[in-house]
Amino acid sequence: MFNKILIANRGEIALRVLRACKELGIETVAVHSTADANAMHVRLADESVCIGPPAARDSYLNMPEILAACEITGADAVHPGYGFLSENARFAEILSAHNIAFIGPSAEHIRIMGDKIEAKATARRLGIPVVPGSDGAVTNDEDAHRIGAEIGYPVLVKAAAGGGGRGMRVARSEEEMSSALSAARSEAKNAFGDDSVYIEKYLGKPRHIEIQILGDGKGNAIHIGERDCSLQRRHQKVWEEALSPALNQEQRDRIGSICANAMAELKYSGVGTIEFLYENGEFYFIEMNTRLQVEHPVTEMITGIDLVNEQIKVASGATLTIQQSDVTFNGHAIECRINAENPSTFAPSPGRITYYHPPGGLGVRVDSGVYQGYMIPPNYDSLIGKLIVHGRTRVECLMRLRRCLDEFVVDGIQTTIPLFRGLIENQDIANGLYDIHWLEKYLATNPELPD
Repeated sequence: MFNKILIANRGEIALRVLRACKELGIETVAVHSTADANAMHVRLADESVCIGPPAARDSYLNMPEILAACEITGADAVHPGYGFLSENARFAEILSAHNIAFIGPSAEHIRIMGDKIEAKATARRLGIPVVPGSDGAVTNDEDAHRIGAEIGYPVLVKAAAGGGGRGMRVARSEEEMSSALSAARSEAKNAFGDDSVYIEKYLGKPRHIEIQILGDGKGNAIHIGERDCSLQRRHQKVWEEALSPALNQEQRDRIGSICANAMAELKYSGVGTIEFLYENGEFYFIEMNTRLQVEHPVTEMITGIDLVNEQIKVASGATLTIQQSDVTFNGHAIECRINAENPSTFAPSPGRITYYHPPGGLGVRVDSGVYQGYMIPPNYDSLIGKLIVHGRTRVECLMRLRRCLDEFVVDGIQTTIPLFRGLIENQDIANGLYDIHWLEKYLATNPELPD
């Protein structure tokens, strides 16, 4: 097992990793920008190192500074959390070259799954169902029109190196194809430095279902159920739940087994999430995230499996000790992402938290690094915490969530808590009847949200 882990992240995920390390008896090193000098994970870590000014490129994305922090403190492993350098194959290679473990999959697997075209080809080879579309990058308009005619409109033009909805355009007819290609390529070039795009069949009302997997890099892999992440705004997840209200046990076992077998064949190491669009009983692979997900707590709540703990043990070289038969699902869990944003316009709302009271009680978990008096900096993602609730049934879970939202107080800044208070009263949400377009339509027709 590792002696000392450097946590190359900030906010709630840095605190989440720190807690797992302490429970394993591992010393921790927090790195931070000058803006995060008073962050909770910095206060609680055994050691801390300032790695630069507020801008992420000068601190949390600054590989030389992070490597220097490892050498100064003697850290023998780095946990990247999510975002920042968590899916950077070059970072994993640099750490390995300096005999420092990267708590994540191999650089090769990060690179394969980070390229959407290569990821899709790999998924197809491993027997994972994929969305009909181009086999690789589309280099000219003629090929694009041919593919569009073959799979049928509407189609989705997507950046090969994309994510977060950037470099993505819908062509609903042959006449729209050329403009969609041009717009997607331009946005992809600006966002990722790569204008490669590919084409997929556009699904009308799919759900976003993802499968949590865990492998040890030695040919052992299991799935730990699914999460439903269909409530999204501008392709960003807002509300996640497990298990999905749209799937039955047979569907769950089938797609889970496909994913686990694929990861065993790939000899994947660590946690990962295989994401699908789901429509009319069929799953279609869209991407794989080779890291811990923001929404991992809902899986932990219904299984009792500490994913960060398992991730660290596997990275240290341990063989997977959890068998598929050990994975059982207990009740239902829902996560709401609490952002420092205006709940109607979603404009960022940095500032000082003047009063903070998180909810508590049976089946309630709040993952957050904030506290009363904490200053939310304007330099980073607006996520300030996650409210996760568990119940024996989905109905009980929803009732508990309603109670928790009423208790949750964050004064001094605006948050998205009112959005969730509105959602919890909606009949579609109560019935689990929503898809990836539902929230956008809801927001368009409900501009005023509860206080």
